[in-house]
Amino acid sequence: MQLEYFQMIDRIVEVDLEKKIMRANSIVPDQSTVFEGHFPGHPLVPGVLMIETMAQCSGILIMHTIDFTKIPLLAGVKEGKLRDFVGPKTELEIKAEIEHEGSGFAVTRAEIRSGGKRVANAQLTFTIRPFPNPELQTLIKGQVADMKIKT
Repeated sequence: MQLEYFQMIDRIVEVDLEKKIMRANSIVPDQSTVFEGHFPGHPLVPGVLMIETMAQCSGILIMHTIDFTKIPLLAGVKEGKLRDFVGPKTELEIKAEIEHEGSGFAVTRAEIRSGGKRVANAQLTFTIRPFPNPELQTLIKGQVADMKIKT
């Protein structure tokens, strides 16, 4: 996890296209400039970055279902709950599941767990658009390929 660069997913554990589910893992870094202001002497991952973590897992899942032909962009957060605080070195398990897709939109249900305990969850809505340029499409496909667990 690289908080400063909004790279929230370290590894993709599973993508099940039949069930439309993705599981991923991340470890919150020990040090980050984000923690300098949030909060000095008591570092916590900002809630907005927890939502972003769920959105990235969901977005990668959506791209898998459409073979990376378009890019999903977060359009809405519903029923978002931050259930516990997350600090440095915390291991996170992220899960996303597509509930609906079609007409240029997708809706997912996502959650983050740590040590078996749910720390965040939300229903997320995405608008699905063409990639603005082929270079971004190639970059994202490469980044996602690097996240997958090699067997």
